[in-house]
Amino acid sequence: MTTMPKKMKVEFDVNVSPRTVPEVLSRGAVLFADRPAVGDVGGDALTYSELYSKVQEHSETLAQLGVGHGDRVAIFCENRPDWAVAYFAASFLGAVAVPILTEFHPSAVHHILRHSGAKVLLASERCLGKLEGLNQQHLTVIVLDDYRILPPESLAGRVKGVIRSSFKDRENLQSLARHLTGESVPTEPGEDDLASIVYTSGTTGRAKGVMLTHRNVISDAWMTRELVDLGPRDRMLSILPLAHTIEFTLGFLFPMINGTQIRYLQGVPSPQALMDALGKVQPTFMLSVPLVIEKIFKRRIQPKLTGSAVGRMLYRFAPGRKVLHKAAGKKLLQAFGGCLRGFCIGGAPLAVETEAFLRDAGFPYAIGYGLTEASPLVTGTGPASVRRRSCGRMLSGVEVRIAVDQGAGQENQGVRQAGEEGVGEIQVRGPNVMQGYFQEPELTSEVFTADGWLKTGDLGVLDNDGYLFIRGRLKNMILGPSGENIYPEEIEIALNEQDFVLESLVFELDGKVAARVFLDYDRLDEVFAWRGMSQFDARKQLETLLEDIRTRTNAGLSSFSRITKVIEQTEPFEKTPTHKIKRYLYTSASPPF
Repeated sequence: MTTMPKKMKVEFDVNVSPRTVPEVLSRGAVLFADRPAVGDVGGDALTYSELYSKVQEHSETLAQLGVGHGDRVAIFCENRPDWAVAYFAASFLGAVAVPILTEFHPSAVHHILRHSGAKVLLASERCLGKLEGLNQQHLTVIVLDDYRILPPESLAGRVKGVIRSSFKDRENLQSLARHLTGESVPTEPGEDDLASIVYTSGTTGRAKGVMLTHRNVISDAWMTRELVDLGPRDRMLSILPLAHTIEFTLGFLFPMINGTQIRYLQGVPSPQALMDALGKVQPTFMLSVPLVIEKIFKRRIQPKLTGSAVGRMLYRFAPGRKVLHKAAGKKLLQAFGGCLRGFCIGGAPLAVETEAFLRDAGFPYAIGYGLTEASPLVTGTGPASVRRRSCGRMLSGVEVRIAVDQGAGQENQGVRQAGEEGVGEIQVRGPNVMQGYFQEPELTSEVFTADGWLKTGDLGVLDNDGYLFIRGRLKNMILGPSGENIYPEEIEIALNEQDFVLESLVFELDGKVAARVFLDYDRLDEVFAWRGMSQFDARKQLETLLEDIRTRTNAGLSSFSRITKVIEQTEPFEKTPTHKIKRYLYTSASPPF
């Protein structure tokens, strides 16, 4: 017979870090009992004590189904309070959560469920469609919308229909549990037990299961307190997928440690949907990827600033541009609800133009750097300490070093500390660094140095004050004609500043530098009546524009890194759920589709 974990402690200190994920909620139910915890935009929110009670009910049901310490419980659901309940319910039993991004292809979902050895899948009705064709011989599925239980296919002939538990028919559940999963003992997890196996979406096409312990994710969330001051009166609007560590650690655990309210925006955060949600929630803090704010700037703000002859004239000069940016910034803050104290950006480089606007506008943005393997945050700042083009300083418990000459056909010739010259691979050590890749011992050994540092694969440099500046990905770096290091990401920043360019990707083609650009076709039509042209005239106009983009971009580049060819990308680049371009799809002259 299974036993439930011991009851929550009755005393917690707000200045003492919780040790495990379950303790985050137990602590919150004591310190912030009546404060709102999680809710959808526009709906009612569960308080911390209500969330705790609901989690206990769901945790008991999982225990009756034989879920215990070390068992893998997959969560396949869009952002909503049920996701939080599912994660905590599994965690209270010592089980390992396997969050699955809803944007994953069905084949990837099936692979994750098989590879992780998940015993139970907690899924929303909306996500069930991607499970068609899944071999469900040893997998129990619980539908979160009404908590009905779908038994494994091997029992389909013996268990008719769908069992609706509603937490009432415990005897039937216990009987079913013996057939489904056998006996298992739930126990509260320790700090070094696995909390999650997070499968990265990746830009290389290969998903890996990152093993993160309770110590990993809790330490990262707790260290973030030195950057951002959150409390019970704050409100966060969640727009990034909870299945990714950015949102899970920084947008879920971190605010819950501080008693902050979280509201979920379901679906894709289109500019209109985002603006509607901002007006309702009036958030004080948000997490975002660059693409969200870049779209708002390029498609809504910049066209208005340069829509008149006077505006275009003022915009050409720095003083006039700053005046326009400042005025637009005040309106943007009001559009964001009027209460925003921090807009934290990560996951990819922020466009130069957009950052210049945010700085001039006095918009309270902050930039951080991290990766799933580091739970994820490695460096960051609060809005008051931002340094242009930097992603901040390392967290107090994290070490960062720069390994110079990695990936340039030479052996590692040493490391650089803050203020020393040289671009190299960023390497990380700290309590937030993963245990390794699930069932991938060789891959795990490859990603760690002999002395235990995580090799991030990112290139960067530290300045005298310890601020980190990213130069690009090691695997993307191109060797110039005389052995020069060419960083595609830096060229992409220059390309994205050009008129009509929304996105770009730089790659090596026949030993030279080439680029794909996705253009703003709506603006092209506004300026040139482009869609009304004949096909011949439109093609001629396009070729002239592409050449003009190439020429103007090259004017600001070193001779060895200049672009020799610009190719039109007719559709938006395919991206990961955190909006990074899947580069491996676009490294030839021919379109990938």
